[in-house]
Amino acid sequence: MNARSHYSYAVYADPVMAERFDRVRFGGPIGTLLLEEQERVLRESLGDVSGRPVIDVGTGTGRAALALARWGAQVTGIDASAQMLVAARSRATAAGLTVRFERQDAHALSFASQVFDHAVSLRLLMHAPDWRRCLEELCRVTRHRVVFDFPALASVAAVQAVTRRATQAAGWQVEAYRVLSLRTIRHEVERHGFRVERVHRQFVLPIALHKLVGSRPFTVTIERALAAAGLLRVAGSPVTVVAERCAS
Repeated sequence: MNARSHYSYAVYADPVMAERFDRVRFGGPIGTLLLEEQERVLRESLGDVSGRPVIDVGTGTGRAALALARWGAQVTGIDASAQMLVAARSRATAAGLTVRFERQDAHALSFASQVFDHAVSLRLLMHAPDWRRCLEELCRVTRHRVVFDFPALASVAAVQAVTRRATQAAGWQVEAYRVLSLRTIRHEVERHGFRVERVHRQFVLPIALHKLVGSRPFTVTIERALAAAGLLRVAGSPVTVVAERCAS
């Protein structure tokens, strides 16, 4: 199969998807919670980024890129979808932030090796045709730290992933994402001279369920209870990984 025929290119090239992406992903009380948590984890993972060159690969509508720019980073946002980049540029202009947005494919970035201090990539590996190649590129262009996420194999997300793949095989157009294990991720980053320094797990219950309920107090209360019971550590998803380049 030609990579460009993969659903991840077609879905995000759709102007309707680009227009409604933020509303679907970050709308409502749970969407706001997701965005706040995403920014908190990024801030804690990267520390002071003021004046530092940072790349956001698979930037979409630029949510992470804009947060990084607010914190003073010199941000480059990359996405394969021209339509998503239109939305990202519009957001940056409205916020009065400077971000360099470029249309590129995450499988083959045009930048020299280790030209960025840090790299960020959210919701990319789960959809990319060749996630290993994308991770390799993230590591290649980064001097210090890479932050990325993925749905966990040992989580409820794995059941949903199987269902979506079956639905796609039946001819329906769905985002049939993949799930990954932390063990596999550790092996891959080590191959490229990095080591996993930190792991953050977000929810035990599916995000879709939390959005269906639509109550921030419910989500916070039930997830705290599940975390206290030890379930977040073993079955939390999505997983955000912070990987550091090993000293040579």
